[in-house]
Amino acid sequence: MNQGRGRAPSMIDVAKQAGVSHQTVSRAINTPEALRSDTLERVRRAMRDLGYRRNSQARALKTRKTGLIGVVNPGDSSFGPNRTTLAIEEAARKQGFATALSVVRDARKETVDSTLDFFLGHGVEAVIVIAPVPTVADAARQLSTRMPVVIVTSGLSAAADQNVVGIDQEMGARLVVQHLLTLGHRNVAHISGPDDWYDARGRVTGWRQLLAESGLEAGAQVGSSGWTAECGFRAAQELLAHDTPDAIFVANDFMALGAIRALESRGLRVPYDVSVVGYDDVDAAAYFSPSLTTVRQPFETAGRAAMNMLLRITAEKVPGDGLIAPELVIRSSAGRR
Repeated sequence: MNQGRGRAPSMIDVAKQAGVSHQTVSRAINTPEALRSDTLERVRRAMRDLGYRRNSQARALKTRKTGLIGVVNPGDSSFGPNRTTLAIEEAARKQGFATALSVVRDARKETVDSTLDFFLGHGVEAVIVIAPVPTVADAARQLSTRMPVVIVTSGLSAAADQNVVGIDQEMGARLVVQHLLTLGHRNVAHISGPDDWYDARGRVTGWRQLLAESGLEAGAQVGSSGWTAECGFRAAQELLAHDTPDAIFVANDFMALGAIRALESRGLRVPYDVSVVGYDDVDAAAYFSPSLTTVRQPFETAGRAAMNMLLRITAEKVPGDGLIAPELVIRSSAGRR
């Protein structure tokens, strides 16, 4: 029955063949005495039919002492997911764990099963999923039914079926708008990120909310299909074709760099004619011309919080609150009106 599969049969395959959960297959391997005899025989028959061979690390799954934490990355090269991955790896290492990385770009069942097979085959004890978009969050929920999972995202709230750590994107946007209003700006436009990203949605919401609370209408909003400087340049060109705002809040620093270039190409000076604020505080932000006022995301804090939450839920303790506040970094790109 395994002919033409193209890979060795996994515990998931055995579970499907036997009509049981993967946990039952694990018990059949490690603690067969815990199963009813008919269930054990059904699992063993499926193993024989499929030609399943026990992974060399299966013993580690019994003791759960491998010291391996799975990290699911969405496979995006953007600043935020990459820095988050590094922060989680560093936090895991400081806690005495190693990490195994898997890329999940969508929530298709076969992708999730493949990821689970990979983790189970390597003795992974629990998983942290970086989920900037809903499809990856859906994959995280599927994984969480089978092993301990913490989701790192800004778009979900903690619930019975999901443990969430996130940076408060709405707060970050509110910090930006409040700063610009303090400087005397009243027409604050926004260049937003891709609308399928939770981060982009949160920043739009925070921008709109604080303007409304201040009795002001939201300025123009121009969306972008990406997070690059080129995307920011094009979005700013589109914005400036219809309006010249007092200030532009841009959804990330690289897009802000492109927006500044678009303003300069029209003879507008930053911050004297138009103020610009970015988001992320990338390493080069202080060296933009002018230096960029932006929001610093505490990725290292988020990485530690995700690891701490994972340790708590694996110890069957209350996971706690996972929302983390960002910080406004004031530089030269935003000036008084």
